Amino acid sequence: MGLASDELVEIQLGKNAGEPSVVTVNCPDKTGLGCDLCRIILEFGLCITRGDVSTDGQWCFVVLWVVPCSPKINIQWTSLKNRLLSECPTFTIPFYLDLGSLPKITQTYLLKLFSVNRKGLLHDITHVLCELDLCIHRVKVSTTPDGRVMDLFFITDGMEQLHTRKRQDETRQKLSSVLGGSSITCEIELVEDFQQGFSSLPPTVAEELFSPEPSNSQVCSQALSSDLAKMKKVNVTIDNSLSPCHTLLQIYCADQKGLLYDILRTLKDYNIQISYGRFLSDTNGYREIDLFIQQTDGKKILDPEKQDALCSKMKLEVIHPLKVIIVSRGPDTELLVANSVELCGRGRPRVFFDVTLALKMLDICIFSAEIGKHRTAERQWEVYRFLLEERRDFPLSSRKVRSQIVDGVRRALMGW
Repeated sequence: MGLASDELVEIQLGKNAGEPSVVTVNCPDKTGLGCDLCRIILEFGLCITRGDVSTDGQWCFVVLWVVPCSPKINIQWTSLKNRLLSECPTFTIPFYLDLGSLPKITQTYLLKLFSVNRKGLLHDITHVLCELDLCIHRVKVSTTPDGRVMDLFFITDGMEQLHTRKRQDETRQKLSSVLGGSSITCEIELVEDFQQGFSSLPPTVAEELFSPEPSNSQVCSQALSSDLAKMKKVNVTIDNSLSPCHTLLQIYCADQKGLLYDILRTLKDYNIQISYGRFLSDTNGYREIDLFIQQTDGKKILDPEKQDALCSKMKLEVIHPLKVIIVSRGPDTELLVANSVELCGRGRPRVFFDVTLALKMLDICIFSAEIGKHRTAERQWEVYRFLLEERRDFPLSSRKVRSQIVDGVRRALMGW
């Protein structure tokens, strides 16, 4: 007999405004489960302020204290619980739905929107899709000469219900209420054999975007010297003396949105299991993370080369989880954002949401936008490309203006 859903996932909402809510997951264990749970929490617009995890290799117990990344985010707690349940090994498919009407695999859908262009339009659409638990995998946005926009969103439904008329009608209604009179048409159709698609970048642009360390000119242009200096204050150490069976991985670094996800994603990609971990509360803008870890064979990490590789990789992912640059594309200006892709192929949540929000706050219109993958020798990246519209009072050719744009986008992505 299976366990009740409340025994596997429990969410206790904060009693007062600003008080963290507590998410508790108590279920069978699997390698990378912590990463998968943190990814979902980040996807729902929540930041983890504190966390504890313990496992005996077969059963795990995870407690996470979470708060909305922004007071404007409307958290769908029921949907969050259901998504967390779907990641628990006991429930490999969402049991809370009518199984007779469920598609056998996660389907990709094409959302086609044709509307009148306006500032902030793309973010407003993205906001609705996030609140509906619709995950964006690929985007193609283009503006016609008469000021109209064709938006193509390749999406999947976290609730696995977009194949139903009710769910599609709900999506159209929510989008229509936000777009108002600017909406012209809205269509949803199933996509067969969806592929992410790869983004072709000029060699010089790729070299700048994917360089391990920003160049001096890039740091200056980003106007983020003080923040980057703070982020570089990272200490990652390994200690094998405190436990007979586990390696202690200790991390001290600047706090940022998605930090625990980035750490656990790195360990998941290395196929490393966490037996016990503690993510301590923010202290003057910094975090302390203690993780007792093992290899998949149940042994410590004793090989010095493996230790050095893990520490180096962890530092890199903590310091530079995202890349942000602006380049000239002929007479136009293009904003590029890149993030590492998990080995399973999933990109970082809410990047498109945060970038479009930052551009909306800067009062910048997006002429076109695309999401694609790009492979380098070391890893695969998810690349977001935005062609920006020029403004007379905000010339995109100005180095100062470009600094403001990259600064605003990076701060939105990092939660500063």
